Amino acid sequence: MWSCAYLSVRVYEGCNWFIADDFVFNEGMIVLEGGHTDHKSVSSTMQVNGLGNGVSENNGRDQVVVTDVTAGKKYSGTHEDMTLEEMYAKDGDFDDEDDSDWDPLENHIAVPTWFCVNCTLVNLDGAIYCHICGEHKESGILRHGFLASSLHEADSVTNKSLERNGKSEASCSQSMAPHKLTAVGFDERMLLHSEVEMKSHPHPERPDRLRAIAASLATAGIFPGRCRSIPAREITREELLKVHSDENINSVQLSSQCVASYFTPDTYANKDSALAARLAAGLCADLASAIYSGRAKNGFALVRPPGHHAGVKHAMGFCLHNNAAVAASAAQAAGAKKVLILDWDVHHGNGTQEIYEQNKTVLYVSLHRHEGGNFYPGTGAAHEFGSMGGEGYCVNVPWSRGGVGDNDYIFAFEHIVLPIAREFAPDFTIISAGFDAARGDPLGCCDVTPVGYAQMTKMLTSLSKGKLLVILEGGYNLRSISSSATAVIKVLLGEKPESMLENVVPSKSGLRTVLDVLEIQNNFWPILGPIFSDLQSRWGSYAIQEIKKKNKRRFVVPLWWKLGRKKFLHHTLSEQLRLNARKRIKSSLWL
Repeated sequence: MWSCAYLSVRVYEGCNWFIADDFVFNEGMIVLEGGHTDHKSVSSTMQVNGLGNGVSENNGRDQVVVTDVTAGKKYSGTHEDMTLEEMYAKDGDFDDEDDSDWDPLENHIAVPTWFCVNCTLVNLDGAIYCHICGEHKESGILRHGFLASSLHEADSVTNKSLERNGKSEASCSQSMAPHKLTAVGFDERMLLHSEVEMKSHPHPERPDRLRAIAASLATAGIFPGRCRSIPAREITREELLKVHSDENINSVQLSSQCVASYFTPDTYANKDSALAARLAAGLCADLASAIYSGRAKNGFALVRPPGHHAGVKHAMGFCLHNNAAVAASAAQAAGAKKVLILDWDVHHGNGTQEIYEQNKTVLYVSLHRHEGGNFYPGTGAAHEFGSMGGEGYCVNVPWSRGGVGDNDYIFAFEHIVLPIAREFAPDFTIISAGFDAARGDPLGCCDVTPVGYAQMTKMLTSLSKGKLLVILEGGYNLRSISSSATAVIKVLLGEKPESMLENVVPSKSGLRTVLDVLEIQNNFWPILGPIFSDLQSRWGSYAIQEIKKKNKRRFVVPLWWKLGRKKFLHHTLSEQLRLNARKRIKSSLWL
């Protein structure tokens, strides 16, 4: 499962690089090389996780040996064994063949490009608008959030009246008691967490995610204004140990001694990442405590790095510490006996499930893309329902495809989430609010709108006497994430959603997912029995018919497509010979 790499590690201290002699790293950490070339290389052992984010396990891999890059690195091992840093250092040459006879063109044509601030995708320099999301090259989304026009330059705002209305309401909220206000947790130091060296394009989990949401809230007069802030603090080691092992805590803390490091090929850290992670977890813990104790009405944790992929031991999936798990622990420390964690991030929160899958006091419900385990992180099937006494306290709603929208989510809320949650009767509710299932997200590729997120939030406010904490997880389209987060916070402030979806009709695949989950969870939550029977009587035949139609369509595929050209030609000739033979036999019988 693990591959070992031996690297000479240079650590930046002040203005100088020095060799880290006998510097031992935890499992799952990769450290970038850098610095002067006049130092003597001293090797130190480091365990490198061979399971890259979203990469399946490959047992029995060869050992990878890496020597000093400044002395001319030499690599052994397969392409799959290498980390991203090794690939970049090797300049894409992954074979051992001598290519000295290859004479590339001396003059390379440089094509000017720019990266879209909204979705990070690359565009040709002559384009004014992003060819993927349509955002203007000089968009003001970091200044005004989603209220900035996507079609004009930075100073253009789409709805000035919204800004004025927000500010007028903000002035009225100043006289309200703190316990009646929505609390927001935010600290600018979390913006320091960023990838040191940009690879082929900007990393999707970037500081601009918080900037865009904060700009939207400020432009709308919501925060600062109608919400109150809470002071930030770093989470303590003792608090982290309630949900994480020493291995996770030590590895995250160790990253503060490195200029740049990687827990997995896509989970980066710099020297400020450990601080940002502790601040995020500390804000979530304090918000949970303040809301449960009545010092705040509800709250929104505007934090990063995200957390729901971080498990007991390992940081992964852009996540270092599990903020939702820390918040649940803090709520229980404040007196909550039962906590609900509802995770609507498009990716399954494997870390949160791992932490609480054996715990009856925390109900974990996740709605996510799964696609038979082929969508990252591959966990979260419907049959994963808890273990070791926690059966039924893990509820997974695994969508079988992308493009899932408001109707499917609301339908699942009505028939799975709310019935189970009401039966569980939580004292405190946490939303792991990833907005990467939002329309336009480059990673999630789903179709949930701000109206859908607002309605789901509204439905959850009926639980735990309104004691609700929303924690930011994923979401990588700035316009989508900022508009969705703003819609959610408006609901926390007491506003009604712009519209409410009623009598929703699910997609056929969504319906089958809901029926599958109901059939499994009915074993643990008898209240689901009548719901399952009712849906089967009203929708079951409809879903089965669709399956039969799909089965029939499979045989409509052209024969030549299934056989291939050569096999099809052979099949055709053979069939022709067989028919000719039959004709000769028939003619001979007549004679």
